[in-house]
Amino acid sequence: MDYVKAFLIGGLICAVVQIFMDRTKLMPGRIMVGLVCLGAILGFAGVYQPFIDWAGCGASVPLAGFGNTLYQGVKEAVDSDGLLGLFRGGFEASAAGISGALLFGYAASLIFDPKMKN
Repeated sequence: MDYVKAFLIGGLICAVVQIFMDRTKLMPGRIMVGLVCLGAILGFAGVYQPFIDWAGCGASVPLAGFGNTLYQGVKEAVDSDGLLGLFRGGFEASAAGISGALLFGYAASLIFDPKMKN
């Protein structure tokens, strides 16, 4: 049942974002940055972690979950290391996810034949 709930919640988040992309004139990059910032703001407000606890990976995998991960990493690093943690915490918390995205993206570019749109 956890898989079904994660699939439904993640799909709902992605569907809402897709509707937002189709109905506004904002560029996709700006929407994605907005999602990361929204996740960090909701993490700061203490709302996003209970949502992740309830929805599982359906809430932690989309970009808002990435923003929450950055916030949590910065918060923990600032608590332990002071101001230096502001610069280090986000990198440590998200290093595995960013590395995986880069490696799998590179592997996909080797397997498939990417073409630029006209």
